[in-house]
Amino acid sequence: MAAQRKPLMPALDLLLSRRSISPVLLTDPGPSDAEINAMIEVALRAPDHGNLRPWAFAIVRGDARRRLGDVFAEALAARDPTATEPLLERERGRPLRSPVVIACGVRVRPDHKIAEIEQLMAAGAATMNLLNAAHALGFGAMWVTGANAYDPMVAEALGFAAPDRLVGFVYVGTPPEALRPVERPAVEAHAREWTGPVPAAVRAA
Repeated sequence: MAAQRKPLMPALDLLLSRRSISPVLLTDPGPSDAEINAMIEVALRAPDHGNLRPWAFAIVRGDARRRLGDVFAEALAARDPTATEPLLERERGRPLRSPVVIACGVRVRPDHKIAEIEQLMAAGAATMNLLNAAHALGFGAMWVTGANAYDPMVAEALGFAAPDRLVGFVYVGTPPEALRPVERPAVEAHAREWTGPVPAAVRAA
């Protein structure tokens, strides 16, 4: 007798309720060692063309967040020598906005037959899995990019020297009890059934 399939609705409800929560709203407690490991385990289930396993994560918490803030400030000063002290101080404070910051990166193999874009997409999929896992564990999280995510100095300090790359930072912590509702996009605005080549006039619209 074939085994019955487990109901999917709870998982779908979980995915449909996920939202990004600004790091400034995230507080202690952050995820424990076991919870972080579970989140990474889920991230490692991302699709991966060629079985390259290109994902890599650097977990930043405690006083290490201050050291990452110093790296952010140094990188800003290098990018913009005219940056004022208030701007530098703001950079130093970025990693302190949540209990845990996870730097998400990709170990790029530029000469591999698997295109670099596919390696980057695998890392992006792993980062999305990380967000879903944080939500499943009851935490709030947000995927943040910006100048620091694309700065070689920051990437190298976190262990992602070229050709490796950062894909962003996931800030994780306890969300506030009350959050404003989020307006969700309509399915029909982003998906349609394809029945044949689309006329050029429609593509250009």
